[in-house]
Amino acid sequence: MPASFISRSDIIPVVLTLAIAAAGGGAAMLLGLPAGWLMGGALAVTIAAMLGAPIRMPDGLRNVAFVLIGMSMGATVAPDSLQLLGSWPISLAALALELVIIVASTGWMLTRVFKLDPGTAYLSSFPGHLSFVMGIAATGVGNARQIVIIQVIRILMLTIAVPIGAVFLPIDHFAPPVRSDFLDPMQLVLLAAGCVAVGLAFNRLKVPAGMVLGAMAAATAAKLGGLYTEAMPIPLVVGTFILTGALIGSRFVGITRTEFLSAAKGGLIATAMTVSIVTLVALGVAQLVDMPFGQIWLGLSPGALEGMGALGIALGYDTAFIAAHHVIRLLMLSFAIPAVVMLVRWQEAKAQLRHNRTA
Repeated sequence: MPASFISRSDIIPVVLTLAIAAAGGGAAMLLGLPAGWLMGGALAVTIAAMLGAPIRMPDGLRNVAFVLIGMSMGATVAPDSLQLLGSWPISLAALALELVIIVASTGWMLTRVFKLDPGTAYLSSFPGHLSFVMGIAATGVGNARQIVIIQVIRILMLTIAVPIGAVFLPIDHFAPPVRSDFLDPMQLVLLAAGCVAVGLAFNRLKVPAGMVLGAMAAATAAKLGGLYTEAMPIPLVVGTFILTGALIGSRFVGITRTEFLSAAKGGLIATAMTVSIVTLVALGVAQLVDMPFGQIWLGLSPGALEGMGALGIALGYDTAFIAAHHVIRLLMLSFAIPAVVMLVRWQEAKAQLRHNRTA
């Protein structure tokens, strides 16, 4: 983590950001929405950022959020989670098929309907691995600003859509088990230290979402190894949701309303297409495996790992299933993104050659 956790100039904006996330989350909880602390906080901070409020989430605080999310996901892994491994090949095959359909259909739509150049369209269509996508965009492929707006819209809309869907659609969701035994302060400190150490090691190894996955791996190993059985304290879980909501909403910092509106229509339609594809694929998988539809949906959904993992905790699902599918999605995208970019560049070179011949 950085030497300067939060600079003096960031203290007031950070406090304001967390207060907005807490207020939005509290309002959503009062309305009875599932995952209200997370969804309400993300929406409130997004609106504040778009209105020009001084929203700040320094890297140090982001890392704290990542570690807490990973710890919470690991602490909620059920001891019998590995019994579901036999059904995972079906959902993983569906995940691969889904990725192909999403990239092909949304990339085509953004190119043909919204007239985006192929680089911008297809980099905007990839469901995840945003840091990798933006790294490629920085090399001159596509319009980086449009890509980030469309991608961030996807992350935000998925965070909002899942809890709302759990209310209005026939999707099973479960209240997290009521626990009376919680980790004590010393256990929390030791577990957090282990989570941070493994998270930093994962980052050093360039593992995608290293802090989240490293913290989850450490917390899961400790739990399955019998080092603890207690749950995370409720105030800490609520704080984790507030931090995650602020983290999601803070991605809109620096995006002007003009830029947002110019890319929003394509982003919203692309997100709607993605949600529809995920829903249809999840419905198919649900006919073949015995697990809640909502859990399958979260495992196949192309949201950020930290957001989908937090939603899994809030809705009472198996976080091991969700995390495993998101990790494999990122690995698939690590190969798919360069391949598609090479194809786009090849097509652009062919088009330029034809243009030169007719000029």
